[in-house]
Amino acid sequence: MNPLINSLQRCCSSALSYLRGSHTLLALSRLRLKHRTTNAFLPPSHPAAPPEHLKEPLAYMRKAQASWEKRVLKSLNSMSTELGVPLARMRPAAEQKELANKWNEMGTDEPDLTSFRPVYAPKDFLEVLIGLRNPNHDGSEAVGVRSHWGLIQVPLNVRDIPQLRRAYSELSLTTGQLGIDDHAHIHPVIVEQDSAAAQQYSRQGCSTGLRADLWALILNSNNQPQDVMHYEQLTAGVIQHDLLVDNLIYKDVKLTASNDDYYFVFEDFLYQVLLCFSRDTAVLEHFKYNSATPPRSFIQGERMSRVIPFHGFSMYVAPLCFLYNEPSKLYSVFREMYIRYFFRLHSISSSPSGIVSLCLQFERLLQTHLPQLFYHLRQIGAQPLRIAFKWMVRAFSGYLSTDQLLLLWDRILGYDSLEVVAVLAAAVFAFRAENLMEVTSLGSAEAVLADLSTLKVMPLIQVFLFATAI
Repeated sequence: MNPLINSLQRCCSSALSYLRGSHTLLALSRLRLKHRTTNAFLPPSHPAAPPEHLKEPLAYMRKAQASWEKRVLKSLNSMSTELGVPLARMRPAAEQKELANKWNEMGTDEPDLTSFRPVYAPKDFLEVLIGLRNPNHDGSEAVGVRSHWGLIQVPLNVRDIPQLRRAYSELSLTTGQLGIDDHAHIHPVIVEQDSAAAQQYSRQGCSTGLRADLWALILNSNNQPQDVMHYEQLTAGVIQHDLLVDNLIYKDVKLTASNDDYYFVFEDFLYQVLLCFSRDTAVLEHFKYNSATPPRSFIQGERMSRVIPFHGFSMYVAPLCFLYNEPSKLYSVFREMYIRYFFRLHSISSSPSGIVSLCLQFERLLQTHLPQLFYHLRQIGAQPLRIAFKWMVRAFSGYLSTDQLLLLWDRILGYDSLEVVAVLAAAVFAFRAENLMEVTSLGSAEAVLADLSTLKVMPLIQVFLFATAI
């Protein structure tokens, strides 16, 4: 055979072997990549995803939440040590009898709470959020200079006005809203007991007479005999055991709701609901999908919810007292509101309804659509988020008039999202923009925004979303 042909055959054979080997290596690398992908970067919804990914997919968020929990728990334990008050104790028989007798009149009790202090206030929590950073994110890659103006410096996706318009189309200027057009005709859904239809109804606001039933339907809070029995068991638990957090609840109610013109009459209800809530182990269910972890050392074997109240916590309950006068029903609705929505306002997560995303969305909306105002306030040391944070962390409870607050919460339930809270906060700044452009200090900016009780929620949200130039 021709030596040249032999040489060519050997070359072809070598090349073929090389290619086969390359394909094998490529296949192996693809297999390894697939294995790494399916094990390290599983989406939270994947059945094989680790439990912590179900709670919070971003490692730096999990770490920040864990660090915050340690700080709060340390504060609680320090208080217990300093005051010589145990975290939990069995009440003596005489004390149990006394509490049982005054269960419906706890507002008349005046315990000495001067030595107790809130474990933390919203402004402490804000400082933690301001310090959040993604270690894998290069800040120079940010969208633009404006993204560095704000206090929140984490790369999360939040919706801008065009996206919000599509998502909240039922709030458009041409659609009737209860709270503006109180005679807007929307077919009632209570008779059919259709939770999804009730939620859709709530997007355009609930009429006063139907709201309590609609909210209970949306939340699947039926107040069945077993629910009443559960509430009675929690009440018995309060009477039998005294917890350190009981004093924090008493103090919070005294500092907030008891001094509020709208809510002071509900003081007894607030004590009953919040004391029972602190013992409800059913609340532990929310830790399965919350970035938070229940503090174990706080328990000491007692039946507890493991939620540590902060300054203003009682304001999550207060507005619901206008809707429900039966304690077990009030309790059931509040618990569902908490584990669906309110817990997100005081825990660190990447959820679109979480407080981190709400803060970022608020700042982005102002930076994009009111850049001069944002820059002016920033220059005088009045960062908008420092003013708005206290509104958002309480979902505006205690700041709006009750009828307007309930209209806002209609939309939270209707859209199953707290996003509208950030939108309203931005809309308030837009509404007061002319006055705010004239202020020269943080104090004067706070004075301009001190009283929100006369604001009408839906016109503000509608104008901001659908009349803002893009």
